[in-house]
Amino acid sequence: MPTINLPNPDRSITPYTLSGDPIPFVKFKATDFPRIAYSAAHVVADPLAIHDPWLSPAIDWDTTLKFRHRMWDLGLGVAEAMDTAQRGMGLTWTEAQELIRRSQAEARTRDDALIAYGAGTDHLAPGPDVTIDDILRAYDEQVGFVEAQGGRVILMASRALAASAKSPDDYARVYGHVLSQVKQPVIMHWLGEMFDPALQGYWGDIDHDKAMDTCLDVIAANADKVDGIKISLLSAEKEIAMRRRLPANVKMYTGDDFNYAELIAGDDQGYSHALLGIFDAIAPAASAGLAALGEGNTQKFFDILEPTVPLSRHIFAAPTRFYKTGVVFLAYLNGLQDHFQMIGGQQSTRSVQHLSELFRLADKARVLADPELATARMKAVLQVNGVPA
Repeated sequence: MPTINLPNPDRSITPYTLSGDPIPFVKFKATDFPRIAYSAAHVVADPLAIHDPWLSPAIDWDTTLKFRHRMWDLGLGVAEAMDTAQRGMGLTWTEAQELIRRSQAEARTRDDALIAYGAGTDHLAPGPDVTIDDILRAYDEQVGFVEAQGGRVILMASRALAASAKSPDDYARVYGHVLSQVKQPVIMHWLGEMFDPALQGYWGDIDHDKAMDTCLDVIAANADKVDGIKISLLSAEKEIAMRRRLPANVKMYTGDDFNYAELIAGDDQGYSHALLGIFDAIAPAASAGLAALGEGNTQKFFDILEPTVPLSRHIFAAPTRFYKTGVVFLAYLNGLQDHFQMIGGQQSTRSVQHLSELFRLADKARVLADPELATARMKAVLQVNGVPA
């Protein structure tokens, strides 16, 4: 196995020899899995475009869409135009619309393409003059666009609503309006403030338990229009508590990138399906683990997925909103894109020390598909940052 010089927290540099044998890429079908599993997918930047990265995104559409087909080949669904695709951190609603159009066109070319699309209010800037009626119109516009493309909706949280709502009643009004008009049941998404600080106090309370009561009331009042809810609070206890209170026909989709293995496996009172950003980075492992669970081999499921959890916790470490950098870095290491550039210049949000530890953990998790290629690319990143080969 290859060896590479990696920096340590004390600023020393020591050799690291890779140890893991990679989990192979094996095609599966969604029917091989006992859980519904969506991977929130990133977008690939175009580093050769003539543009100002902080001001205007440039997207490599061919590579971005090829990545979606990879998810489908592994049996995973695609959660499109979500926060993993840098919604609100480089990807505007204008680019999101093009992404949705293109992805839906690709999905139509297959009979196994599970995909759903984020619809929110991110084209409406929060401000003191924004009214609840403005927010309703913004949601209607984005939901209407997704449905006009023939897509299924993931109802994203709204920064504008978080800033403008005066009470839980405003949330009930907005969600009740949107859900009453959707053409098919949606997946709701409660994104915690650790992922987006602008969403603190969502559902009308900074206390998650009280906020959960409001959210559950909204779901109960509109249960026929809710397929499920993804919660991203990084708390297994809160997810399980909410899961046990959902109406019988409403699914829990874990968004917990810290505890997903145990939540997907479940307990004697239920389990969570998956809608996870980390599945973008560990897709072959996620697929193989779910297939093992489908075979009734729970031990193999944990043997495959538990080593990925330390990696995921590192990628999603605070500030959690910068996790996209780690996701894209792994795509680069694994040869799924030819560069380590992100829209908005977001590759700069994590340090060389962070990326070096990510490399170690990815090796231990067996998610470096080609150790020689990954090592060569890691060396290139380190050298440009002053670390000798």
